[in-house]
Amino acid sequence: MTRRILPIGIQTFREIRESDCYYVDKTGFALQLIEQGKYYFLSRPRRFGKSLFLDTLAEVFSGTEVLFRGLQAHGRWDWGRRYPVVRLSFADGVLRSRVELDEKIGELLTDNETRLGVRSPHRSISGRFHGLISAAHAQHGERVVVLVDEYDKPILDNLTDPDAAREIRDGLRNLYSVIKGADADMRFAFLTGVSKFSKVSLFSGLNNLRDITVSRDYSAICGYTEADLDQVFTPELAGLDRDLIRTWYNGYNWTGEAVYNPFDLLLLFQERQFRPWWFETATPTFLIDVLTQRQVWLPELGQLETDAALLSAFDVDRMSTEALLFQSGYLTIDREEFISGSYFYRLRYPNREVYQSLNTALLEAWTPAAAADGRQRKSLYRLLEANDFAGLSQHFTAFFDGIPGDWYRNNPIARYEGYYASVFYACFASLGLDLTPEESSNAGRLDLALRFNDQVYLFEFKVVELTAAGGALQQLKDRGYADPYRASGQPIHLIGVEFSRKRRTVVGFEVESL
Repeated sequence: MTRRILPIGIQTFREIRESDCYYVDKTGFALQLIEQGKYYFLSRPRRFGKSLFLDTLAEVFSGTEVLFRGLQAHGRWDWGRRYPVVRLSFADGVLRSRVELDEKIGELLTDNETRLGVRSPHRSISGRFHGLISAAHAQHGERVVVLVDEYDKPILDNLTDPDAAREIRDGLRNLYSVIKGADADMRFAFLTGVSKFSKVSLFSGLNNLRDITVSRDYSAICGYTEADLDQVFTPELAGLDRDLIRTWYNGYNWTGEAVYNPFDLLLLFQERQFRPWWFETATPTFLIDVLTQRQVWLPELGQLETDAALLSAFDVDRMSTEALLFQSGYLTIDREEFISGSYFYRLRYPNREVYQSLNTALLEAWTPAAAADGRQRKSLYRLLEANDFAGLSQHFTAFFDGIPGDWYRNNPIARYEGYYASVFYACFASLGLDLTPEESSNAGRLDLALRFNDQVYLFEFKVVELTAAGGALQQLKDRGYADPYRASGQPIHLIGVEFSRKRRTVVGFEVESL
């Protein structure tokens, strides 16, 4: 099997097919959608192949048969019928007001009118859009296909300005509501984006959309599966540790088959290095700010639980932590349960890339820059590797001592009691270490279990007024937290860490090895 061109950043189906690029065949999903329904909505994180899939749908309906030779759809579609396709994309640029949004929509409608050779007699946005669909149907003799890419980006770009975000949301609702009213002229519609805004807020006029975001049948509609790696990318796998590839980049799940982020794998194959390629493409500033404002307890972040309603509820005025992390791709579904007529979900980090990178970003945001640099993290790893507990105590004491008093006073997160333990956790998580919060909370249960180098480290954190009281280690012993781990035969280390609320540093670091 010969090597081909890696389609990094290419979102055009035609270019991939005509340039001898690797292509993971998603055309079967395209036909499945067309055969089973008419109106669809899909939410997936950024850089997951949504735009390419939308372009694939456009080429199917446009009847470009030559591009599909050898693919699943080729023998299953009537290439003689060609449908007029209206394409709207908000991927380009940043719109900061309703005026700018309306101007952009006007440009998109003009582009489609020119390409399809029609003209709407109406001047309002909703009137022009409806008129475009009706005229295209009449002109081409086939009902119209509407494809919307990055439907939500104008809102997401303005989440830090709620008034502008609401104004833009209302403008988009005015546009999208036309799709339902134009049903008689419509063959198919597909809207895709990062977030899933509630139907009440954005799709109140389009309540006939089938949301396939969390669908077993379409879990792998975007992204690469294990089978795709074997069947398509075999020439690129030589010299790479397959288990490490899986650990770093696989794990995204929407209740079906787990997938890899395509952007990660393509960059891995090109650079031959394991790095957070996807995470580095956009700093999640807004997300970091929200987690900071909500004083999130980091040890339980990767074990959040929610129900289906909360998971899909997203609006300018209501953004649950669970929905925000899930829809943006920083958490994924670990387990789905159907209980008493409702679906419930357990969420987790999808893979090492996200787990390690998000915690590193939080560590950098929650401590002065010098305290979270690479040298500090490397030193921490070496101390743990050597079981140098005295060194670890000195490391963390110096770490917190190095945070200026003004920084504490000017950062609300630092006044939160769980801050100390969350930063402690983030230090280890930023190294990608195997951490398991065991019934973690800041209410007195075991806070953290770390498995490293065939050993188990059990942590208990306490915040005291001024000086250490020795209660953290004693609690580990009194409650028998080591008992579940004894059967492994691995060395177990009980570590009680106490932080002084007044001195703002580590005042107790006791270790007992079993």
